[in-house]
Amino acid sequence: MRLPSETLRAAYAATPAAAAAAGLMALAVAMGIGRFAFTPVLPMMQDDAGVSVAQGGWLAAANYAGYFLGALWAMAQPARARCAIRASLLAVGLSTLGMGLTQDFAAWLVLRAAAGVASAWTLIHVSAWTLERLAPLASPALNAVVFSGVGWGIVVAGGLCLALSGIGAGSTHAWISLGVLSLAVAALVWPLLGVDPPGREPPGASGRGYSWSADGLRLVLCYGAFGFGYIVPATFLPLMAKQAIQDAAIFGWAWPVFGLTAAASTLLVAALVRALGNRRVWIGAAMAMAIGVAAPGTLPGLGAVLLAAILVGSTFMVITMVAMQEAKRVAGRDAAVAIGAMSSAFAAGQIAGPLAVSSLVGAQGDFSQALLFAAALLALSALALAVKSKGREHR
Repeated sequence: MRLPSETLRAAYAATPAAAAAAGLMALAVAMGIGRFAFTPVLPMMQDDAGVSVAQGGWLAAANYAGYFLGALWAMAQPARARCAIRASLLAVGLSTLGMGLTQDFAAWLVLRAAAGVASAWTLIHVSAWTLERLAPLASPALNAVVFSGVGWGIVVAGGLCLALSGIGAGSTHAWISLGVLSLAVAALVWPLLGVDPPGREPPGASGRGYSWSADGLRLVLCYGAFGFGYIVPATFLPLMAKQAIQDAAIFGWAWPVFGLTAAASTLLVAALVRALGNRRVWIGAAMAMAIGVAAPGTLPGLGAVLLAAILVGSTFMVITMVAMQEAKRVAGRDAAVAIGAMSSAFAAGQIAGPLAVSSLVGAQGDFSQALLFAAALLALSALALAVKSKGREHR
């Protein structure tokens, strides 16, 4: 027989299936569009707005700076997850729509920064909320469904840009279409989140200080290295594909392939996480990503770019998923604090990445140096995680 308090909690809580669906769609909008839609739109902006690689780097850095500030804000400011998710999804949709309503570069910088802030809030609160909601089921498969949302968002954004390019539409049409789509999906997510039980405090509101261990700080640093390591191909992959082959009908597929592998990887790796644990999967994924990041810098042609799309696309959401699960494992109800710190380090790495590209990419548009440096950083982070795991089992 249910106690009255249990009945009340059940009435206010979203079902596990609804929580997973809400998480998937929220991450598809916040990350697949709010963060990464800029990647397939950038070649279109080059063609119709004259945006240079350096300007592209600054626009990307503005988004990552916003993400950094948003992560710090989310870590420092307790908030009810459902309200935070709804507000941040609305902000993502409006800032994306705004990119298509102006041609002013300064306004673009502000809008990309705003989208970054909102994306950070969505990822942190969606991760904490869904992991808590799904924890009693101990189902890696449902967690994988949530984090596959980023990949599906990338597929949709990349496919939409490919289709618009095919009919001669420009970047303005792409941003407006993506903004309207984001707002429509946010409306679908809204009721799936349910409502908070009356009187419940947001995570972190209890005033308990979070005590950082040396291993916790190691996770933050390695996640920051991951942010720098993957962001070069994640931002400039279509441009590298365009350098290899000029046919938009061919190079435009690089980003949808990236997203498809990202979505599939989280689903396929769920059983592997159960067998090996989060830390070992993270190590293997970081090494595979390092190989993918290095490929276009060492091998010629479109094949190397597609290899990067597959290896980076198939690992970046796996690392995100297992890292968030590690944060939940070590921080418990204070997971939002740990996830916020890791996301801040991640964002700091991403700010440095595009700026490094802007300084290292010469007049010929050679990405080799930036790619090899990013690959080395990823390999070092895998080594750091492996050294730690020798003396202790991490599941």
